[in-house]
Amino acid sequence: MTTSNDQFSTEPVPDSHTVVWYRVAFVSAMVAFSLPTFLTGVEVAMATTPRRALEILTVGALILTVIGSITAAIGASARLNSYMLNRIAFGDGGAAIVNLAFALSLLGWFGVNIDLFSGTVQRLAVDVFDRSIPSWPVELFAGLVMTVTTVFGFRAINLLSILLVPVLMLVTVQLIAGALDVAPLTELMARESGGDLSFGDGVSAVVGAVIIGAVILPDVTRFIRHWTGGVYLVLVSYLVIEFIVTCAGGLAATALDDADLLNVMITMGIGGSAFAIVIFGSWVLNSLNLYSATLSVESTVSHLPNTLLIAALGALGTIAAFFNILDYFLDFLFYLAIVFVPVAGVVAVDYLFLRRSAYEREHLELQPGIRLAAVASWGLGACIALMGSLDWLAFTSVAAIDAMLVSAGAYFAMAKAFGGRS
Repeated sequence: MTTSNDQFSTEPVPDSHTVVWYRVAFVSAMVAFSLPTFLTGVEVAMATTPRRALEILTVGALILTVIGSITAAIGASARLNSYMLNRIAFGDGGAAIVNLAFALSLLGWFGVNIDLFSGTVQRLAVDVFDRSIPSWPVELFAGLVMTVTTVFGFRAINLLSILLVPVLMLVTVQLIAGALDVAPLTELMARESGGDLSFGDGVSAVVGAVIIGAVILPDVTRFIRHWTGGVYLVLVSYLVIEFIVTCAGGLAATALDDADLLNVMITMGIGGSAFAIVIFGSWVLNSLNLYSATLSVESTVSHLPNTLLIAALGALGTIAAFFNILDYFLDFLFYLAIVFVPVAGVVAVDYLFLRRSAYEREHLELQPGIRLAAVASWGLGACIALMGSLDWLAFTSVAAIDAMLVSAGAYFAMAKAFGGRS
């Protein structure tokens, strides 16, 4: 069991607690196998031509790989979670705002995923087993199991992922095989467009679906022995698995011309596999959401007992699901997620180019105030991202990339102009 002392929420992970990169890669692989990732492929495929969808999914995977490689490598090198990295880069005052916003978003997604989990289980129970079940016991059970898993810490999440990845790999193969049974690949790729999704909006959708996970990758890669392992993890998780999973969802939806993934799987006769995706994928994804939310709060309010904090946050996330926040909270979470992206730009520049020594174990520099250059750059990047999402301003046509580039460039310029410690 991983106790509160083993979480290393406010200190670097020691060498004795690190593992080879592929052990940790199972966790990020499970996130790639989750229902939202399949659904991203479905939505993109149904909104444009198959060939354009393939281009969008490819570019989206490449962008996530670049961002994820940077954050994962920093986490593995510094052996610190994303919230401690924020404290060094932004100062305690600035990081408190950033980290609590992270916690709020992750708890929101915890509730949203339970809500999505419950609705999907209810639907599958009727379609596959001809049984109608109420939502509240499903949501309560899901929240309880995911919270208990998180209490046991990262090791439990990692072990669960190792056991379940082969199962979801098989499900993905079933989905692809089912699509190719309907029509050959050449015929599927030649089909007409299902919508008018632009290339930029499509890439933004693919990146946006996973970007929070990419920004907080240090939470898991800090347990990897060498920074190159963090890069390998990202290559496998984003460039290979996430790309294949989104393509599998898109291919299946294209084959049956149906945007409802559950309908597609039931029609293909693999409704049982849909249960595997929903239950196993959501289990690990939400346990990881709660784990990261706990780290974010602990890094700011470190005196709270770890187990009690997990239980309290898990209860809050589960209660949120009872209010059907899926109907009301997604827009808020979308904009909150956009605000997170510039954080990665600031931390990357600070660690790679300006103040790497501040992150070393021997003299971690946790400043009590606010590092104004970092906070101002974050705010500027967030404004650019929000304006891009509203089609007011765009540089690359992908809001997340605009935000990260602007925040990184602005921070580097301000730090050089006013002193790296500003």
